[in-house]
Amino acid sequence: MSGMLLLAACALSSLEKTLSPDHREFLSRARYTISKEERKIFLNLPLFERDTFIEDFWKKRDSDPDTDVNEFKTQYFERIEDANRLFSAAGAPGWLQDRGRIYILLGPPDNRETYPRGRSLYTPPSEIWYYGMFPIYFVDHNWTDDYILEPLSAMQIALINEAQMGRKPQFPKKKGGFDFSLDVRRTKPDQILVRAIVPYKQVWFLTEEGVLKTTFKVTLEITELDEKQQEKGKVREERRDFPLLFKEKDWLELAGKSYVMEFSVSGLPQGTYSLLVQIRNAGDGSLIYKKHIFTL
Repeated sequence: MSGMLLLAACALSSLEKTLSPDHREFLSRARYTISKEERKIFLNLPLFERDTFIEDFWKKRDSDPDTDVNEFKTQYFERIEDANRLFSAAGAPGWLQDRGRIYILLGPPDNRETYPRGRSLYTPPSEIWYYGMFPIYFVDHNWTDDYILEPLSAMQIALINEAQMGRKPQFPKKKGGFDFSLDVRRTKPDQILVRAIVPYKQVWFLTEEGVLKTTFKVTLEITELDEKQQEKGKVREERRDFPLLFKEKDWLELAGKSYVMEFSVSGLPQGTYSLLVQIRNAGDGSLIYKKHIFTL
């Protein structure tokens, strides 16, 4: 399982390298409020949909949508500026330090006690922030003005996580929503085989006179990347429909299996490419993207 998680993390890291500077900046700045699911969705989106995602991302967090100002977004970036001003001495930008992270998530403390020479003889510098009666401790173990969060109790971490998750909207489970895995293999020097694998149990079918049916509408796009893994231009696009049709009585036999859709793409010169696979289930209109970086 750990190997699978590592591969997934590496895949997302590769996709992040293909982002434009503006989109990479958004992902960096939003790190304290974006969920893992949102980050994964953003990285797998085609370029032309990412700006719309960013706009919707901040709208979801707006505490008062009826006003012209997005109070949450304004406060979030004001706290980043405050953190950079207040905690800049350690070398790293203040908003990336532990004190900056907590400041952004929880806001200014109700009370802040500082001990630049330690709380007693031979102890390192420390700070105690109070939110109500609840203390959060930071310690500068190396005397470099780099204060590290000291998680002294499970309650402390729980409060921080609760505050962090409170800024991340929960995604409702959509009836009929599905996912798929992507398998990309090099079969010849200039050829790849692309397999999109969808578990039957995730598919939403239309039912008509004892028959289950739907159609997967698949779009495959291949974009060439330069040496910095920035997109140069689309080199291939294919569209294909994959209809599914079977009787209801056969469902139990298929429920534990998966449906496989294959594309064979040849004639690609040596280089690095970004593969985008888009699948729409015509049965319920659900749509999902997956991206993959490969080199020939």
